[in-house]
Amino acid sequence: MKQHKRTFDLKSFLATGNGNGGGSVHTYKKNEVIFSQGDRCDCVFYIHHGDCKVSVISERGKEAVVALHGKGDFFGEGCLTGQPLRLATATAMNDVEVMRFENAAIQRVLHEEPEFAELFISHLLSRNARVEADLVDQLFNSSEKRLARMLLLMANFGKEGKPETVIAKISQETLAEMIGTTRSRVSSFMNKFRKLGFIEYNGDLKVHNSLLNVILHDAPALRRETEDA
Repeated sequence: MKQHKRTFDLKSFLATGNGNGGGSVHTYKKNEVIFSQGDRCDCVFYIHHGDCKVSVISERGKEAVVALHGKGDFFGEGCLTGQPLRLATATAMNDVEVMRFENAAIQRVLHEEPEFAELFISHLLSRNARVEADLVDQLFNSSEKRLARMLLLMANFGKEGKPETVIAKISQETLAEMIGTTRSRVSSFMNKFRKLGFIEYNGDLKVHNSLLNVILHDAPALRRETEDA
């Protein structure tokens, strides 16, 4: 008698960890630590909803934000390469719900379920491309352009044709840590962007497509603003 292969339900797997994965759901409040630098690296996380930041702290106590993650992202996958300890700290930026997959379980499902493996590999390739783009941005662009690019990325610019109008609340201090400048300069740039109609913020932060002008070329209005600052 011919046996039928079990159908893998990717949506159910990511939602509940059912099937081969055996994941567990965890929730975190704003500013709650998901894992800390130096913790044992033994699982991978998938975000159902919410946002988190990943930061590293130097021996002198200086903190740098190296990544932001949101709904649909995997993070903490260092265990898959044999990384024994966490190299960074992940902190919830708002209420976050994640699915936690233990190392052995996710390695098993990667080998046994091509549909999941394709999704996961696609995620890693996109992450790698983003890291390369971030490095180029840090090396060659001004802090003003780096901020504009970061805001557009946070608004999902280019993913579905236009940015989300509202992005997750994030402090100017965190933005400064991410682009390698001071909070006062971020504040100055944000005021310029708002004056030029590229963004709106009054509690919520709204990003408009026109912010792309900052990256594509130095508009005369921007140059005048910079000279006057």
